[in-house]
Amino acid sequence: MALRPIDLAREHGLSTQAVRNYEEAGILPPAERSPYGYRQYGERHAVALRAFLALLPGHGHRAAGAILCAVNTGEPEEALRLIDESHALLAEDRRTLDAVRTALDHLPPRQPAVAKPAQPTVTQPAVAESEFTHIGPLAHRLGLRPATLREWERAGLVTPSRDARTGYRTYTPDQVRELLIAEQLRRGGHGLARTAEILHRLRSAGHPDAVRPTLAAWQDRLTARGRALLSGAAALDLYLNHPQERDI
Repeated sequence: MALRPIDLAREHGLSTQAVRNYEEAGILPPAERSPYGYRQYGERHAVALRAFLALLPGHGHRAAGAILCAVNTGEPEEALRLIDESHALLAEDRRTLDAVRTALDHLPPRQPAVAKPAQPTVTQPAVAESEFTHIGPLAHRLGLRPATLREWERAGLVTPSRDARTGYRTYTPDQVRELLIAEQLRRGGHGLARTAEILHRLRSAGHPDAVRPTLAAWQDRLTARGRALLSGAAALDLYLNHPQERDI
């Protein structure tokens, strides 16, 4: 039975123009034409559209479209390669989440602030000088060379302040904790760019202790992506095994 663009569109709440766009992009196989030039789709097109929409949540629009295009042009190995890439990205995100959790678990406990006697005749700075750490002691604490910390600074991991009198780099307690996390991530095999990205996420969420709810939400998103990849694979398998589609 011939299907019109509106028939495919209604099933998914799409516009007929969207269906035509998917065909022009190669996501749907070419439609037959009626004697009057109207598009005529079949069940195979409906299955292809279901597969594409099922792939979207796990792979994203670009990859999902490329997968269908590869199938429709007889390039099954390319389609499988793209699917493997999405699974590899998910696995890498899982490793990153595990690394962040490990880094947080290995952080030393935060020291509570100790109230100091008021000295009304002296203006107190916003952060006491004793709370700063210089690059030498910090590098020793992390088991790194000062040159490594300078390299991390250039990579955007942490930007220390400068002592107004000496020009030396100074690190706040929060920056020290961020660098402890960075050191754990680097030992876990994460590159500087990925480590800087993770630190940015943690910084946006606030103090590391406040990040744990964010990590739980991150875990939920990864689980949802994993389920979406499975659902997309099932829908694509139906399309690949459609009577008019040759197996791969």
